[in-house]
Amino acid sequence: MSFTDAVRHVLTHYADFTGRARRSEYWWFYLAVVLVNIVLNILAGITGDAGSVLFGIVSVIVSLGLIVPVIAVGVRRLHDIGRTGWWLLIGLVPFVGFVVLIVFFVMDSEPGDNAYGPSPKAGHLA
Repeated sequence: MSFTDAVRHVLTHYADFTGRARRSEYWWFYLAVVLVNIVLNILAGITGDAGSVLFGIVSVIVSLGLIVPVIAVGVRRLHDIGRTGWWLLIGLVPFVGFVVLIVFFVMDSEPGDNAYGPSPKAGHLA
């Protein structure tokens, strides 16, 4: 899955907590979110105090707008490895939770169909 395909798919299924998401879909979308935040922070730094406030507000609005798609793709990524979406809550545990989620997100897809749906790799090269 390409960068643009991943971003388009996540944003068109922004509130879909069912199904499965491949590693590439999750990580490309995560990269897009990070890049948007970097650009907004650079623009805030370049424009000075007035621009900093403006781009700070824009950054908050963008972050609030992306929170549901970020959670949804995280849940679908966990479904892809055979885990329930409730595992996202382990991220609330300081230090350890973040590491556990990273390990889960880099794991390869569970082969074949699982309880959360058909494999997203079906018909694709791994």
